[in-house]
Amino acid sequence: MKKSILIFFILNIFCSTLKSQVFNTCENLSVFDKARKPDLGIIISSGDAETVWNALRLALVATSKGDNVVIFVINKAVDVFINGDIKYDVIKISRDLTVKNVDIYTCASCAKTRNTENVQMCTITSLYDMYEIINNSKRVINF
Repeated sequence: MKKSILIFFILNIFCSTLKSQVFNTCENLSVFDKARKPDLGIIISSGDAETVWNALRLALVATSKGDNVVIFVINKAVDVFINGDIKYDVIKISRDLTVKNVDIYTCASCAKTRNTENVQMCTITSLYDMYEIINNSKRVINF
């Protein structure tokens, strides 16, 4: 009986820890307008500056064709927005996109793991908003 109780407590602690890693306080953030129906959702996860730059260039092309575009930055792509790049000016092209009313969001947990709440040109939000972007967009592409 004591062994069963001990196993129960250990499993309970393990599951609580796992749950807190998946659903931490950052995941309660939501800023994406759930009624919005973008023509193109772009998910950027690559940490390669050239790949990020090309994803942003695609967003510029789409907006020039009249598409409503929204971007979500996650994983190592967050590093590119934090650190910038001399050859591929991600910050400049991001500014050009925001002028064209393109929203660029980033994962709060990804920013938090990098010890920052300031990811240049990005609005901090959560995976719940990433889900809504994917769910609401007519087309989604991942870089």
